[in-house]
Amino acid sequence: MNGNAPPISLDIEDLSVTYAGGGKQVRAVKNCSLSVARGKIMGLVGESGSGKSTLLMSVPKLLPAGTVTSGSIRCAGQEISRLGEDGINLWRWRRIALIPQGAMNSFTPHLTIERHISEVLERHLDIPRRGHAEKAAELASMAELERDALYRYPHELSGGQKQRAALALALACAPDFLLADEPTTALDVITQKDVLETIASLVRERGMGLLLVTHDLPLAAAASDSLTVMKDGEFVEQGPSHEVSHSPRHPYTQKLIAAIRDIEGEKR
Repeated sequence: MNGNAPPISLDIEDLSVTYAGGGKQVRAVKNCSLSVARGKIMGLVGESGSGKSTLLMSVPKLLPAGTVTSGSIRCAGQEISRLGEDGINLWRWRRIALIPQGAMNSFTPHLTIERHISEVLERHLDIPRRGHAEKAAELASMAELERDALYRYPHELSGGQKQRAALALALACAPDFLLADEPTTALDVITQKDVLETIASLVRERGMGLLLVTHDLPLAAAASDSLTVMKDGEFVEQGPSHEVSHSPRHPYTQKLIAAIRDIEGEKR
């Protein structure tokens, strides 16, 4: 790669998203722009209902039917927001992979974890079946998932194991970018830290970009290079993680951090 070439990035420009239903329209995302370079982690934080997950799901075009979007989403310089289903399918998994918020419940109950991975390899990479077991073991090792977990069914795994299995699936096609939607929800504090450290380490080691959506500002600040704070569908603050978390400028960010400090004080 040319050392002077700009880094490959995922660029969202002036994105707006409107849901229609029940006779009214709800503008969930309002003219938002951000850029995530490969090898970098951006944390997108804000309270529930702020529009974080809607923005993230706009990238792989996984919003409900009838949702109206405007603006631009480019990956590696190519416009993907206007692609049809066949076109965007060429980007999902292979260039952009999702760790969904519902990863705990997103597995097919009657398939082992290895079979889940096998289906991704077969459909998206056309890897012969004889090579699936070796590749699945490699992915499990990368996600720090015990090898014997590959041969078990989803209900037989702990929450942390399921999250690592979801990470292994997301890594299957060696994507340029990971989209993680509340990847540590419902996990205990120690497991949250361990899982997020695994994700962040892999992103940096493999030169991927990561857009991390979470309501947990301290967790995001610890893992991310930069933070974007979202409220009521709009970005209210963006900057390096240490600046946003230690010297917030916007009143809403200040309020978030103050609330966290109050909670931490009550726990002591």
